[in-house]
Amino acid sequence: MYQDSEQWERFIGKQIKTLRIRKELTQSELAERSGLSLASIANIEQGKGSSLKTLVSILNVLGETAWLESLAPEVEISPIQLVELGKERQRVRRKAVDQ
Repeated sequence: MYQDSEQWERFIGKQIKTLRIRKELTQSELAERSGLSLASIANIEQGKGSSLKTLVSILNVLGETAWLESLAPEVEISPIQLVELGKERQRVRRKAVDQ
């Protein structure tokens, strides 16, 4: 589908713009409700890059936090993996030499 980050940024920006218009919000209204600048809204919609904080703020206002849940499903580490990780770390540590 999309090969690089610029293509993804443009795609996500277009989707955000579509969601905003469906909610019948102007860029100014979205900026005000999200606590962001108008320039931040315009930049993300144009695919010019943005911060994760900006994306989260916008998706919260648009009621689309399911996007975030699908992007970052909860990942867990099994207790066995934690034990194994602890064992590995112990092997890496060096003992202090008595002086």
